[in-house]
Formats: sequence, C-alpha cells, structure tokens
Amino acid sequence: MVVEWKSLLHGQCSQTGTNRSSRRRGQGGSGSTECTAAPGHVCRLSPQTPAAMASRQAPLCGLAPCCLWLLGVVLLMNVSARPANHSSARERAGNREENEILPPDHLNGVKLEMDGHLNKDFHQEVFLGKDMDDFEEDAEPRKSRRKLMVIFSKVDLNTDRRISAKEMQKWIMQKTAEHFQEAVAESRAHFRAVDPDGDGHVSWDEYKVKFLATKGHNEREVAEKIKNKWDLNIDEETQEVLENLKDRWYQADNPPPDLLLTESEFLSFLHPEHSRGMLQFMVKEIIRDLDQDGDKKLSLSEFISLPVGTVENQQGQDVDDGWVRDRKREFEELIDANHDGIVTMAELEDYMDPMNEFSALNEAKQMIAIADENQNHYLEPEEVLKYSEFFTGSKLVDYARSVHEEF
Repeated sequence: MVVEWKSLLHGQCSQTGTNRSSRRRGQGGSGSTECTAAPGHVCRLSPQTPAAMASRQAPLCGLAPCCLWLLGVVLLMNVSARPANHSSARERAGNREENEILPPDHLNGVKLEMDGHLNKDFHQEVFLGKDMDDFEEDAEPRKSRRKLMVIFSKVDLNTDRRISAKEMQKWIMQKTAEHFQEAVAESRAHFRAVDPDGDGHVSWDEYKVKFLATKGHNEREVAEKIKNKWDLNIDEETQEVLENLKDRWYQADNPPPDLLLTESEFLSFLHPEHSRGMLQFMVKEIIRDLDQDGDKKLSLSEFISLPVGTVENQQGQDVDDGWVRDRKREFEELIDANHDGIVTMAELEDYMDPMNEFSALNEAKQMIAIADENQNHYLEPEEVLKYSEFFTGSKLVDYARSVHEEF
C-alpha cells in the first residue's frame, strides 16, 4: 500500500482512524511501525498533539547521545590506526605562529622530517617552490593546468617539449634555493623577536624566557627567576623539551662555545639544513631513534619499522602497508648509495642534504620514472598533467583533452 507521511514519527490514519503506533515490529516497543488498515488504501497520518508527540519522541531523543558516543568511538578507532606525523606541510603551517621561535618540525625541501618520517610533500616542494599555495585542492582546474604548463615550459630549458633528468635536476636546485631564502627571512624575523636588547647575540637564557612565555608563563617572572637562579616550577614535559632544545643550542653554537648565538647560528638552530654541522646532528638524532641494534647504522628492517603502537587492528595494518612500501623504495633506490643493504651516517647525510647535486639528480630521475609512461626517460606535457597529483598535490582532470589548449 502507499503511505503518505504528514508526521515523521507517529499519527493516525485519517481514513480508518488506525493508530500507526498500535502495532510494532521488534521487542520492547522499539522498531518500525505498521498501519493496520486494510490493504490498498492510501494511509494519511493526521498530526498528533504536541504532548503526545513529545511523549512518543522521548525514547528516540534518548538514543541521540548513544549514537553520538558510538560515532565518536568509530572515529577514534579510525584515527588510532593511522601512522604518526602524516599531516601535510599546509596543515602544519597553520600551527607555526604560536610557536614561531621553536625549530619547525617540518623543513621544506628536506627528504626526512625531524622524527625520521618521510616528507610526503617533498616532490611538490621541489617542483613548485613558492608556488605551492597556487595549487590548493579547491583551485579552479583549468587555471591550475595552465600554471602547471607554465612551470613545464620553465623547466624545459631547450624548449623541445620534454623534460630531461638534467633539466629537472637544475629546477630542483632552483626551487630548493627558494626555500632556503624563505627560511633565512623567517629566521631573521624570529631572531629579532628573541633579541630584546638588539646586540646581535641571543643568550640561552634570553631564548628560554621567550620560549616559556609561549607556554603561558609570565615573561617578567621567568626572567626574574632565571636571574636569581630560582626554581622555574615547570612541568616535566616542558623541562624535557627545554633540555632537548639546549642540546640543539649547543650544537648550533660554533667554537669557541659561549652559549650566545649570532643571527647565522640562530638560523642553523632553527633550520639545520643550512649548516653541515647541524645537518650531521640531525642525522645522528634520526639514526639514534631508528637504530635498534646500536651499531649507528640503519638496516632495511630498521628503516621500515613502524612507530611503536601504530598498528592496532587490520585497518591500521592496511594503512601501514603504504608506509612500508614507500620507505622500502626510498631506502633501496635513493638512500643506500652503494646498495649493500646498510645505510651509514654519511649516506643518510648525503641523502638529506638539500643542496647535494648528486642527490638532486637521483631525485629527478625518480620523479621522471614515476610519470614516464612511454619509458623514453623524459617527461612530456601529457604525462605531467596525468600525474598532476604527484607533482602538485592536486588532481587535474581531463589532462589528455586539455594538453594542447593549455600548453
């Protein structure tokens, strides 16, 4: 029979007077309801009084908190299944302002994050440079395709409408230099913020005062306590962060050590990729975190090991299969230079050095290989558009039809 609903939950049939809630499927008065009128008629539900509707809707209202609780549990389970630190650079950038004097967790144009995770935005960073924001997911596809083809023409130095590994290598070095310039400008602004007397040097105590101020402490009170060597009364987690920062401060302080950082030393403190010594320190930290047998080297199994507690269910294991696959390819194709199955500190340092031309050439070859469908060792416009998500982070549709009008 056909039923027209005037009341969403309960009511009476206007033709027969039968109460819709007079017969229910299920137990305990819950479940769906049926009209008991004769077959073949159109059942129209007449509205009930507010009091009656409220009394009948009460059980359903009671279900709402339960449903929300179950939804929350499902979402939490989903989140717990994901590998740590897989947020993109665009997401991380939004959190930088409040902790601007802290060394960033993410370094543009560097292959590994500070905690040893792969930089999943690396290919976009070295292909787009400062133009990354022009390829947001909500950008108009046609404009994005045109911008992508403009970049293609800039990389294609000999204008033969294809990109060689050498051309890509030069482009990667150019884009990396752009990120370096941005880091220098950012560091200069932050240096001035922590150098209140403007003497061109920042002491560890000056930095510590500014750091604790970002954690909600009163700046004057902290300065007074440090001056008089009083207890700062900070929590254990903040104390641990301070100790790690002080180790890094010592490393950035060029000989002879005086715990005073100049502007260039402060740049190394924030951005270790700008200093050979700080890059080596970063490499040591990563190997220390990943090295399981204490030999100060990394085997393949150590490099692809998942963070402790990452996998909690099969869904998590499925997600983490991608983690293992990506890190295995990176280890075998790029990091392990002599292919002996072991990565030394020197190999990892060369791999992470953003200004290493040999590493840039290897990266260029890998980027071309990913999109080189016709296997001619060059990138062509159609291939770049088809693999736009790899190069820009955004998938640009209708690549084949659009290539001639955009190029």
